[in-house]
Amino acid sequence: MSAEEPIRSFEEFWPHYVRAHSNPGNRMLHFAGTTAAVACLAAGILTRKPKLALLAPVVGYGAAWIGHFGVEKNKPATFGHPLWSLASDFIMWWKILNGSMDAEVERHTAAAAAAAPAAPPPQEDAAKSGSPDRYAIN
Repeated sequence: MSAEEPIRSFEEFWPHYVRAHSNPGNRMLHFAGTTAAVACLAAGILTRKPKLALLAPVVGYGAAWIGHFGVEKNKPATFGHPLWSLASDFIMWWKILNGSMDAEVERHTAAAAAAAPAAPPPQEDAAKSGSPDRYAIN
């Protein structure tokens, strides 16, 4: 799937999401933000303080966006696919917790590299190689 093709399913979105979170610092900010967001939501519900629950998206997205703009230097997936991104945040949270996220990043990064077109071989400079340049004007 090329960058120009639209993402049509969660199965297509997940590898894109994983590659957009390849930096461990970004993933840790997401983990902290998701944990804090769930804590705010739970505390707001348990204490019956809606304002506390309303902080959940601010805390969660705030940490995640710092990770994207400040650490990973990319655009959050939330902008294009908010629901799939939210689901992916929780999947990534669980994979970080159980120690499987690094392997997931390696797997999807390697798959993308294998699918990418090969770079053309570098052109050898005739002057450096010692071979005559057949297009040189003498």
